[in-house]
Amino acid sequence: MEQLVEMELASSSKERKELQKKIVSTETVPKIAKIQLVSSHAEVYEPCDDSFLLVDALLADRSNLIGQNPKFCLEIGCGSGYVITSLALIVSQYCPWTQFYATDINLHATHTTLQTSANHGVHVEVVATDIALSLQKRLQKSIDVLVINPPYVPTPEDEVGADGIVASWAGGFKGRMVIDRILNVVDELLSVNGLIYMVALSENDPYDICQVMRERGFGSRIALQRSTEEEKLCVIKFWREKETSEDGERADNGSSLNGWLGKVPFVNSLRRKSSESKSS
Repeated sequence: MEQLVEMELASSSKERKELQKKIVSTETVPKIAKIQLVSSHAEVYEPCDDSFLLVDALLADRSNLIGQNPKFCLEIGCGSGYVITSLALIVSQYCPWTQFYATDINLHATHTTLQTSANHGVHVEVVATDIALSLQKRLQKSIDVLVINPPYVPTPEDEVGADGIVASWAGGFKGRMVIDRILNVVDELLSVNGLIYMVALSENDPYDICQVMRERGFGSRIALQRSTEEEKLCVIKFWREKETSEDGERADNGSSLNGWLGKVPFVNSLRRKSSESKSS
């Protein structure tokens, strides 16, 4: 309580951000959703390696999340509600004014997310819709934090958007059909300083995804990556590129596609595979 009062007394946005970062840096055990309190349904995707990776990426970057002083946060494809509930727990302790939204095409998932958030004592407005169709006008250019664990598994195209739990993983060709549709609308949703955190699979070609987004004015970096026995996963962080500065350099937080990404073995491996396929 004393921390919140101290934050309210901060006389400027800069002071508030510095105070929030100080609070986060001294926090020992950040709160996230508890698995035993996550609701479930036979037709809803349960928290798994990709869900845990995304929440771990949010935890690792929580000082920046809270420094955003977010007003609106959105998860596209909420499933069980584990990720959006975790985000709400991470952010709300320091930004009690933040509002949380979640969408899913699966009606069972929307009910499950509502129950999961209620089990943790947080409020999430959940909407059954395709991607964010029902919210795009209402939240236009307003989302400060957007989290996405999309259907990324390469599958036959006729499985994409299928009923029930299949829709949670079926990504069509290269696992990109739903990913590309989501990325087509993020510019309309994201605020000026908004951040995006999206899970991707190696087969999705994260390097190409970053190139596509760069052409649309977004900077990117691999926030976190992890390999399991079955797949190589990463979380890509996106943000709007700033205008060119006075010295001619683009403000990209030192994490431009050709800079930071070039140092990541995961991405370099993808580059080599792409070059080899082109030469062969």
